Amino acid sequence: MKIFTKQFSLLLLLFLTASMLPLHADIKMPSIFGDNMVLQQQSEVALWGWAKPNGSVRVTTSWDKKSYSAKSDGQGYWRLKVKTPAASYTPYTVTISDGKPVTLSNILIGEVWVCSGQSNMEMPMKGFMDQPIEGGPEAIAASRNPGIRCFTVKKASKSAPQEDCSGTWEIAGPETTPNFTATGYFFARMLNQTLDIPIGLIHTSWGGSRIEAWMTPSSIKSVIPDVEIPATDKDIKSQNGSPTVLYNGMIHPIAGYGIRGAIWYQGESNRDEPERYVELFDKMVREWRNIWEAGEFPFYYCQIAPFNYGGGLNSAYIREAQAKGMKTTPNTGMAVLMDSDSPLCIHPPKKKLAGERLAFWALAKTYGMERMHYRSPEVKSLTVEGRVAIITMDVTGPGLTTNGKEVQQFQIAGEDKRFFPAKAAVSGNQIFVFSPNVKKPAAVRYCFNDTAAAEIFTVEGNLPVSSFRTDNW
Repeated sequence: MKIFTKQFSLLLLLFLTASMLPLHADIKMPSIFGDNMVLQQQSEVALWGWAKPNGSVRVTTSWDKKSYSAKSDGQGYWRLKVKTPAASYTPYTVTISDGKPVTLSNILIGEVWVCSGQSNMEMPMKGFMDQPIEGGPEAIAASRNPGIRCFTVKKASKSAPQEDCSGTWEIAGPETTPNFTATGYFFARMLNQTLDIPIGLIHTSWGGSRIEAWMTPSSIKSVIPDVEIPATDKDIKSQNGSPTVLYNGMIHPIAGYGIRGAIWYQGESNRDEPERYVELFDKMVREWRNIWEAGEFPFYYCQIAPFNYGGGLNSAYIREAQAKGMKTTPNTGMAVLMDSDSPLCIHPPKKKLAGERLAFWALAKTYGMERMHYRSPEVKSLTVEGRVAIITMDVTGPGLTTNGKEVQQFQIAGEDKRFFPAKAAVSGNQIFVFSPNVKKPAAVRYCFNDTAAAEIFTVEGNLPVSSFRTDNW
């Protein structure tokens, strides 16, 4: 009798508990959708999540009071697109319901950019251990701005594409900005000040990561057919270097979120494979664009800065490979950082240079302010007059300057391929290079080593000329 009573009581308890459960499953949104987020302006942005399986989901946007509906599948997944208005600082809400509503609050409409790469993108405004950000404390103190917001994706190395990631949207201010990506923050600050609209950053980076880790299996195999891709998490040999693992854990969960474009700071970990990097970079960018379904969105990136690697291939070769990206991959632009002044630290403290030079590209090419000087010049031609090699750069206006300093980082060679130190003089958009040891110049190299710093700049914009060579020896 006592056993029967206990069984009856347990059944009664289970029945009462079940009767108190909601009839509808709770709406679950990926973490990228949350309070304080920034949605891309004047577009149809995707929203997605999970609800009751095979049910109806209704989304209502406060800026126009419109409702949108979608059907969830057998696992409860749903997806739809909503129209966004012009950017403004007016806070809005988005309500999602399958019977039990969930409301996302304090949403701004503006411009959204993905920030990715390795440690120089990861480096926060507060700096790394014993590695400060130049001007960081002052910038943090003055950073309170509801118009700049950042979502930082928690590090995740995975063998299979993930549906979600960890992270929250943070509003810029002295309490939060110390943890923002420094390159991304200075990029956002300039856009916000110039355009006077909200800027949202989605920061997803991992120090020391290789570009292969940020790629899909198909994009890597198109370059390296026999590449070894981890089948399970236990097969991941390098958390930040194995192919696909960071794409799976840190890009796939946010892919499709409405964005304007992306900024990228990576290359140090691939510096010994410059020729392959050109193709890997091209395939990665094109694949991201396909997955996002946002057209040929702009992709601006930083060239790695001079640094004493203490061995391995001369890093000028990877800088050269990065420069080729602007020719092989459409709608890209490279910020040159030859004046980072950090030969003994791989993390240059001048992150303001990096962020703002990326912003120059965006303001000129994405936002139509092409009268501003936004890019470092490249070699247009090499001609020879007697013993003098003449480099013509593709820069207009006031041309080039050495800022009154002697140029010391040129080398010149004849057809015997023996390079000698050379003297150089700048006039307008031309550089005249000479060495008494070379009777008939055939090739010129500038800053073509690990650590040489920029010596030549544009007069307009004060942008450094990148390391270069005119040969392919």
